[in-house]
Amino acid sequence: MTSDAELIARYDARVPRYTSYPTAPHFGALGAETYAAWLAAIPEGAELSLYLHVPFCDRLCLYCGCNTAVVRQERPKRAYATNLIKEIGMVAGLIGGAARVTHVHWGGGTPTALPADCLVAVMAEIRARFAMPADAEVAIEIDPTSLDGAALAALKDMGVTRASLGVQDFDLKVQEAIGRHQSFEETRAAAALRGLGVHSLNLDLIYGLPEQTPDSVRTTALQALELNADRIAVFGYAHVPWMKKHQALIADESLPDAASRLAQANVIRETLEGPGGYAAVGLDHFALPTDSMAKAMSAGALHRSFQGYTTDAAPILLGLGASSIGTLPDGYVQNTPAVPAYNAAIEAGRLAAAKGVALSADDRLRRAVIERIMCDMAVDLPRMAAAFDADPAPLLRDGEALAGFVADGLARFDGARLEVTERGRPFVRNIAALFDVYLRKGAAAPRHAQAV
Repeated sequence: MTSDAELIARYDARVPRYTSYPTAPHFGALGAETYAAWLAAIPEGAELSLYLHVPFCDRLCLYCGCNTAVVRQERPKRAYATNLIKEIGMVAGLIGGAARVTHVHWGGGTPTALPADCLVAVMAEIRARFAMPADAEVAIEIDPTSLDGAALAALKDMGVTRASLGVQDFDLKVQEAIGRHQSFEETRAAAALRGLGVHSLNLDLIYGLPEQTPDSVRTTALQALELNADRIAVFGYAHVPWMKKHQALIADESLPDAASRLAQANVIRETLEGPGGYAAVGLDHFALPTDSMAKAMSAGALHRSFQGYTTDAAPILLGLGASSIGTLPDGYVQNTPAVPAYNAAIEAGRLAAAKGVALSADDRLRRAVIERIMCDMAVDLPRMAAAFDADPAPLLRDGEALAGFVADGLARFDGARLEVTERGRPFVRNIAALFDVYLRKGAAAPRHAQAV
């Protein structure tokens, strides 16, 4: 059998995470007029989801790859919230008929860095502008150290149903190395959100950080089990200091090599699946069998968006706020990432769209193929092509490149149906990349994280 070291040497390339296809590095200029036309073309009463980006934090964690900045003054936060409300009104007005919002996701940064009354006001504007059923999911990402009484009250008033708690690692040495101090007790206290109407809790863990070892990540995983989360996401640290300058404060030599990263990932997975009883979902998520994500996976109804794995089946995702990305029937659109430019556009009554891509027929087909590989670890290529009334030959030619993966025990391919094996799960991004024609056109590999 091929050793892990040999597999890493062969496959540990920089490949996309495939939260979209085409991926963000292939977006080009796309202005407000095009975005407005795409919004106006959305059918009346369409089902959609909303993503709101809050680019503020009270502290800067050295590992962070998000579009965020440390802002402690209240005035710029209130100005940003005011513009979020304006953008919601502009977008809703362009759509026209009352669209039905089934999911709202607050991300960042740290959404609760906004003043509590601003969070409530923005959520109230969403409910006023869109139709929201009683069972709509309202999810928010939370730094457990930032919760106070006002924030907790705001979350209840907002109707939050799912909260994602950033943990990363409980080891004190690791926390010191990444500039993020957060005790287990603080995290456990945040888990009390269930008493405010939050019926589902998620945890985020990271491997591949400085000072981490297989033993240390096992300890963190065992502590995480004590919190009884419904889902746990386990991400590999993406070290991209050329894109995120603050990551340069983490020395390259302090990071574990690819073999150590894989060992850490395997230990976490064994702990969550064994003592924890979680089911592996896709590349990097774990869910209790009773959770809707595990059920969606079993039913072949799991999806992947810019927020990662999701049960959200809405065909449209609208991004609100600086840097946010939306998915519309016509294509992808991204707001300008700079907060001053975003504020200026919204205050002038213009949409803040800056980049995007219109989807071709081939894009739609390959997006579906890649999503099923990432979600189901399997796809039938001729059947998928038939669903899009497309010739399967190009996909089958791409499938010929699976020979190496098959020989290494990472995949099975009978000439039509592709299946990723359990051993191949850590390399699923590499397998999905075989169907990415944009990577063959000279994509900038450094824009992507290492596969393992």
